[in-house]
Amino acid sequence: MRKVLIVVDMQNDFIDGSLGTKEAQAIVPKVVKKIEEYKNDDNAVIFATYDTHDKNYLATWEGINLPIEHCIKGKHGWLLNEQIEEALLEVKNNMEKFMSIEKPTFGRGDFRDVLLDFTRTFWAFDADDLGNELEIELVGLCTSICVVSNAIILKSTFPDAKIKVDSSCCACVTPETHKAALKTMQMCQIDVV
Repeated sequence: MRKVLIVVDMQNDFIDGSLGTKEAQAIVPKVVKKIEEYKNDDNAVIFATYDTHDKNYLATWEGINLPIEHCIKGKHGWLLNEQIEEALLEVKNNMEKFMSIEKPTFGRGDFRDVLLDFTRTFWAFDADDLGNELEIELVGLCTSICVVSNAIILKSTFPDAKIKVDSSCCACVTPETHKAALKTMQMCQIDVV
């Protein structure tokens, strides 16, 4: 089984910054543990996504609907949480096993192409043969926005892959929106554990 861990937006602004929550802070040690599991698996790769905005964020559609500046590239809030960064440090030095991805919106529409291009050499496969040989797990923030968006994009583009979300390694604005997002993903045949 080829395994992919996607660490979604574990950035300072979502943990203890402008959009931080106690729920987000609580999952940090669990996400660190999950990273440790994957980085020691010889058949796994890790992606870390960065919600990425620029100075004109408040003039964008998202900024009009969520008028709180966050994850402005180059600022402290855009950086990964220090504990997450430390957990990824060893694997970041192995360019065949790790990739960071900036995304200007909730989901990365070209995630399939990015994932296939990155892993083609690591796993030496033909994209048509990948099918049910792929397991993608998502963890991170925010369950009802970026996690669900990317999980559904990946399920749509890899319909035979096992897509799963570790609910204990995700958090949302409120516990209620977290639960609602998990239910939505389950209805879309994403395995919520």
